[in-house]
Amino acid sequence: MVTEQGFLALAPQYTTTSELLSASARRRGMDLEVLPAHGGVDTAMARRGGHYYGGPAFAARVVDALEVALLEPSDEWLTTLPYEYTGRRITMATLGEARGLSRPAFVKPPSAKSFPAAVYADGSRLPEGPELSPKVPVQISDVVTWAAEFRLYVLDGEVRTGSRYATFGRLDAEPLEGHRHEGAALEFADSLMAACGDGLPSAVVVDIGLLAAPEGGAAEQWAVVEANMAWFSNCYAADPDRALDVVLRSAGPRTRLAGRDGRFCRSTGDAHLTG
Repeated sequence: MVTEQGFLALAPQYTTTSELLSASARRRGMDLEVLPAHGGVDTAMARRGGHYYGGPAFAARVVDALEVALLEPSDEWLTTLPYEYTGRRITMATLGEARGLSRPAFVKPPSAKSFPAAVYADGSRLPEGPELSPKVPVQISDVVTWAAEFRLYVLDGEVRTGSRYATFGRLDAEPLEGHRHEGAALEFADSLMAACGDGLPSAVVVDIGLLAAPEGGAAEQWAVVEANMAWFSNCYAADPDRALDVVLRSAGPRTRLAGRDGRFCRSTGDAHLTG
């Protein structure tokens, strides 16, 4: 277990993951601070040397006061992966360009949750609104079926813990440890991190899955679903003690920020944190 000094600051919104991480933090002797939903910097927020778990919008209001460095994978990482790790075409575009699609596609905002990530029959079905500028970045992917999806907590290129979280798009949490796909999932993850891990922060969540074989087609294929910030990820059935190791690194004191992680540290003025 990685030992950390300081305290864990939690966004005020309750989640099952924040409860699990809180219990883990207490077991290792860390202080906990549930931050106030409204108001200025109080005694809790005035402390330094902390770590953070919670949503991006709330983080934008508090991480400067906490002096926390938030690590986040780049929007482009998934699009840079070789086809052998994605199993589908994935491109970056603007929302305005995506509105010109004439085929079904999975479209999502890479980090901000400005509109629902979903399969859209064509570009005309994408949401509209005054807040959705044509310049909003989006990812466009081929439509695929995931037979099973797994969340992996990765620290320094090593999978610390994980959980299956869905089967055929339905929530279905089960620990990775002891799962029948554990060996294959870890083998794929090791290959991925060896080939493409330099493009990720040292603490990150990587979702991978089994692509369902097309009717009469080849066997199921492992592929990357996406990468996410560990400081705002549901741990599902992963070991919370090991998940906390990754969370603490992903949102910890700026004074401890490793040089390699500087390019993954998002400022509070970044659009990803204000959405």
